[in-house]
Amino acid sequence: MKLLIITAIAEFEKDIKKLLKNAEVATFSYRNVMSYKDVSEEFIETNWFASEMNETESLLFYALVPKEKVDFFFQLVADFNAQQPTKAKVQVAVLNIEKTN
Repeated sequence: MKLLIITAIAEFEKDIKKLLKNAEVATFSYRNVMSYKDVSEEFIETNWFASEMNETESLLFYALVPKEKVDFFFQLVADFNAQQPTKAKVQVAVLNIEKTN
């Protein structure tokens, strides 16, 4: 088993659920979270909001999946991200699970 951890902006909620369904991941959990980005090092011209700490409403998904489904899910996410016109992307990580019950 592997643990998928997925983060994205809240606007991608339906898209992530569709990606999970397409990868045949039927069971997952998610919750609303706030993401922060320290932009104090960016030039003022690229920082539209002129704030050093930007917050974004985001989602955190997690799912235990068989290892055989991991690569396919990563490819689905890569394809989805490649089609996005914005800087916002779906981020995914995978962790090994040594034991479950």
